[in-house]
Amino acid sequence: MPTIFLSGCENVTKKANTADTWSQIQKRGTVIIGLDDSFVPMGFRQKNGKLVGYDIDLARAVFKQYGIKVDFQPIDWSMKETELRNGTIDLIWNGYTLTPDREGKVLFSRSYHQNKQVLVTKTKDNINSFADMTGKVLGVQNGSTGNTVLNENPSILKDLIKDQSPVLYDNFSEAFIDLNADRIQGIMMDKVYAEYYIQHQKDSSAYKIYESSQIKSEDFAVGMRLGDKTLKIKIDRALSKLQKNGQLEKINEKWFGENSSWLGNHN
Repeated sequence: MPTIFLSGCENVTKKANTADTWSQIQKRGTVIIGLDDSFVPMGFRQKNGKLVGYDIDLARAVFKQYGIKVDFQPIDWSMKETELRNGTIDLIWNGYTLTPDREGKVLFSRSYHQNKQVLVTKTKDNINSFADMTGKVLGVQNGSTGNTVLNENPSILKDLIKDQSPVLYDNFSEAFIDLNADRIQGIMMDKVYAEYYIQHQKDSSAYKIYESSQIKSEDFAVGMRLGDKTLKIKIDRALSKLQKNGQLEKINEKWFGENSSWLGNHN
């Protein structure tokens, strides 16, 4: 019986992952987006609990074109692809990096913003390179691109740090708590988050961001199930329209102070 039950679950999941759900989303009038609601400035909660951010504004602007409301669902970021495959969310849209490995599991929209993984440290620790992290403790978010970069290129940084293994956090907010308390000496993280966080601290000079030429820049894109080809077309077209009518530029200037969008080619 357990074997039959599991097989049935696998079939349901496979069907959900390969179905084109655009007509269902239209009929429902709502699209469900999974996100880490602590990821500044892409999608995060203000002190009053209101959900705001770059991706929040962008997603709403995209689906407003189709008369569809957006329901943002906080998820465990390390389980994002599983949530998508199981059909509990329709999209992953929260500073989600397009990578070759993920392309085999997820259908991506065209890219809309560039990012890079960087090392954030406290200025007082005088860490000016990856080599300076030798024997020190590094933090990283579980399931993040930063964690993937560490594992795929261990000689760059992972082999240098204490125990050759980083401390894993559910979100970057927790990592910064430990960095500020000197429990860790660095965080491998998204540049967009690092810059926004540091700019909004009382003493921004207390932090340092190190970028390495050994780590390539990356593109943010919207992730959806493999079968949602119509949804991809709709999102790509809407993004292009937002670029042409100037709304994309306004959203970029609101959150980054400049038009830093990167509307890449269709996949």
